[in-house]
Amino acid sequence: MHGLLLFSVLALTVRPSARLSAQTPRDTGYTVIKAGRLFDSEKGEFVSGQQILVYNNTIKAVGPTVDVPKGARVVDLGKYTVLPGLIDAHTHLLDLEKPSSGQSGHLVMELTTEGTPLRALHGAARARTFLMAGITTVRDLGNSGRFGDVALKKAIEDGSMDGPRMIVSGPGLSPVGGQAPGLLHEYQQIAAEEYRVVRNPDDAADAVRENVTFGADVIKVYSNNTPNPGLLSPEELAAIVTAAKRHGVRVAAHATSDQAVWQAAAAGVNSVDHGYQVADSTLQLMARKGVMLVATDIDSVSILRYLKQMGQAGPTMTPAMIQGYLEQGRSRLRRAMQAGVTIAAGSDNYLDMGVPQGEAAKRVLFAYHEAGMSAVQVLQAATINDAKLLGLEGRLGVVKAGAWADIIAVEGDPVTDFGAIERVRFVMKGGTVYVGRAAAP
Repeated sequence: MHGLLLFSVLALTVRPSARLSAQTPRDTGYTVIKAGRLFDSEKGEFVSGQQILVYNNTIKAVGPTVDVPKGARVVDLGKYTVLPGLIDAHTHLLDLEKPSSGQSGHLVMELTTEGTPLRALHGAARARTFLMAGITTVRDLGNSGRFGDVALKKAIEDGSMDGPRMIVSGPGLSPVGGQAPGLLHEYQQIAAEEYRVVRNPDDAADAVRENVTFGADVIKVYSNNTPNPGLLSPEELAAIVTAAKRHGVRVAAHATSDQAVWQAAAAGVNSVDHGYQVADSTLQLMARKGVMLVATDIDSVSILRYLKQMGQAGPTMTPAMIQGYLEQGRSRLRRAMQAGVTIAAGSDNYLDMGVPQGEAAKRVLFAYHEAGMSAVQVLQAATINDAKLLGLEGRLGVVKAGAWADIIAVEGDPVTDFGAIERVRFVMKGGTVYVGRAAAP
């Protein structure tokens, strides 16, 4: 359990939601936060002795001192490092797979015995673990049935439950079969319940319109649909990107092979997610076109957790084999940075690691650090870079006037002890405190 943080309270103004009572009541008054050290994500530096004035859900002022309005609540975070709320640009809140279950078997179970309503309820419980871990915004990319992610997003927004801000895709646009290997032809409808299968450029454009109509904020596309062998054509990808631009949404491309990454980047997607087998020449194309890499990597702790969860069903791996596997991802990440590709943080944590999903997802930041990214570079990937990817630069990923009041505090200095990012002592999302909340006087 996170320890309660003591507030210096002048007055506490709490009003319930006009429509529904939130699990955590919405804070709508003034709050002044006194930060010991504040991370400036734009400059990539830490500033001491800053104060932050929050009103309702917006940061109004940041500086060495701010005017303290009458009746404001004062939060003393002088002992902590204050950061913008973290962002995870690749999540699957409605999907959590046992490592030993097998991808097709897990999908069939979710669709036929769990169903979208129960998956959304499970997703709500997982969503709260992200918020408690200091991840205040997620880009949720499919594997949520037919728009279960949209329902969860709305429930968080109206205050029915606590969770991160959600940017959602609805069903991913995929070649036939989705990511369910081994399904017989007569059972392909099972995959179609989870993915929007596209069959030609016109159908691909129709799929974009459908998803946007039913609540999607971003389009998820499978340039290749591993572990199945399919690839979308360059014409289908181009039609998706064109339709997405017409509707004012961005495109995230699942792409693992070099061919899939090249075709997605050439079509003009906003991010390539994974990119495991990407070549240097393709990374250079991504850099030229401003396509970000969402590097969904695993760290040295998580891979051991994964193997433990696999048990006897998992592969036998020596320490040298584990290090070799980890180095493949680290090398790809370093090559991407050398090519000038912007790294955005995203976990793709859909595997049950035996710990709360939000905590497991945050371990992706340790993977980046282990690959050689500095603490500042990692924090920028999970704040300002992700905000740019979402098209929310200036609103998320920064602590400055005009931004949404997503603010967290950790115990320690992430530069000298990167493990500090796991010691979350304060979480504010949209001006409401969720971790480190004091009782009203």
